[in-house]
Amino acid sequence: MASEAVYSVWAIPPEDVAVRCANLMTALRSDFGGPQFQPHITLVGAIKLTADDALAKLRSASQALRPFNVTVDRVATGTFFYQCVYLLLRPDPHLLETSAHCCTHFGYASSTRNFPFTLP
Repeated sequence: MASEAVYSVWAIPPEDVAVRCANLMTALRSDFGGPQFQPHITLVGAIKLTADDALAKLRSASQALRPFNVTVDRVATGTFFYQCVYLLLRPDPHLLETSAHCCTHFGYASSTRNFPFTLP
């Protein structure tokens, strides 16, 4: 039996936005510490799957996806390690549909309708 690992599905911003966010994240990390990771919107949170199952589900889910725009509502802070400072996105219908579509393909029950664009 194949071993399971923890996976998540992220929406990655366009390169120009990703570079601006990554620069801000680097500056914040140099002043306050924190983990290094790619700027993203989490569409499907942590879920345990085999690598083959994760890849099959991602391929299936991604066939119907297309790029979308998001609007930042506000900057927020939290106590979760990967969300000490983040941008809360406006729950746009396309964002909600994309998340619901991916969650359905992965059999994931989302517990939130807020979509943090994570900036540690």
